[in-house]
Amino acid sequence: MKKVAIITGASGGIGGSVAKRLAKDGFSVVVNYAGKPAPAQAVVADIKAAGGQGIAVQADVANAEDVERLFKESMDAFGRPDVVVHCAGIMPLFPIASGDVAAFDKVIATNLRGTFLVFAQAAQHVPDGGRIMAFSSSVLAKSFPTYGAYIASKAGVEGLVHVLANELRGRNITVNAVAPGQVQTELFLKGKSDARIEELKKMNPLERLGQPEDMANVVSFLAGPEGGWINSQVVRPNGGFVY
Repeated sequence: MKKVAIITGASGGIGGSVAKRLAKDGFSVVVNYAGKPAPAQAVVADIKAAGGQGIAVQADVANAEDVERLFKESMDAFGRPDVVVHCAGIMPLFPIASGDVAAFDKVIATNLRGTFLVFAQAAQHVPDGGRIMAFSSSVLAKSFPTYGAYIASKAGVEGLVHVLANELRGRNITVNAVAPGQVQTELFLKGKSDARIEELKKMNPLERLGQPEDMANVVSFLAGPEGGWINSQVVRPNGGFVY
């Protein structure tokens, strides 16, 4: 029987690459998306064209009922998820002094509350020997201006990773965070000038932006048999972006 993977935020960017890579690795893949269905359906079409199995399921990760339904629809289609990868996230940037509580609450709701809700369902449904992952960010080390809400949310994600790993003691389930550096996605590039992008490339010794596929390779390793001894860790695929 094929193993099953649920990937949140998988309609493009890092999540889409993770979905395609795990499908290539032999998983039946659930491609979660929050908004427009077409990009997620395109990811599923690519998976099927390559000989894999996949479905798209809409759910807002900040909504408890949606997350519960995501897992139910996934299990109705493929059975219990062996791997859950929580990629969904948002990154609006604004200074703390703005006092923009609405924007702050939205970031926390999607990035941190969403992780809590996905982890809660994963802890209930992933069988012994499974894998649970969330995405953090290497930007935590830099404390860049305007990243306050985003960094606060991802610091919370890392805290949840360590606690859940302890709570799942005895079940041989690993719980880890993947914390990319600068990755060439629409989310990351939005609003940045070419000059700023060139500056960002120079922040790591390899002098390039990471690609979504670089992140998918890390997830593939952690999801596979060779990654079974990595647990309660924050893995930083960032090209040497100093932490």
